[in-house]
Amino acid sequence: MTEIWFYHLEKRALEDALPELLERTLARGWRALVRVESADRAQTLDSLLWTYDEETFLPHAQAGDGDPAMQPILITAEPGNPNGADVLFCVGGTTPEDWNANGFSRIVVLFDGRDHAALSGARTAWKTVKEQGHEATYWRQSSQGKWEKQA
Repeated sequence: MTEIWFYHLEKRALEDALPELLERTLARGWRALVRVESADRAQTLDSLLWTYDEETFLPHAQAGDGDPAMQPILITAEPGNPNGADVLFCVGGTTPEDWNANGFSRIVVLFDGRDHAALSGARTAWKTVKEQGHEATYWRQSSQGKWEKQA
């Protein structure tokens, strides 16, 4: 069964947390799909991943840039799993079309706890996941910004 992890952003912005989580994903030998709410957000994250750290490189592309199957990290607003990713990262209020679909080993929902709509959406997603009988894990940032498992 797919692991479902919720990451509650409070101390750091998505733009700070996502690259670190993607680095960890690739270090495990996994592929990642980053699902975004719009083409504008895809462009923003694409630019971020090229520039966030001068000493690190995250191989990635946006959907439509070459063969998606060749991308270790693919950023898209479209449904599906075109790069055969192991991990789906849902940002900007997105959720998977089906919590069981597309062969993901893990689904990660990142949400900004300072944004009322994002918090409400994450609570709804958590409730849906639990009602469907999935195991879900909730991660929250400590005062130092480190991830701590809460549930």
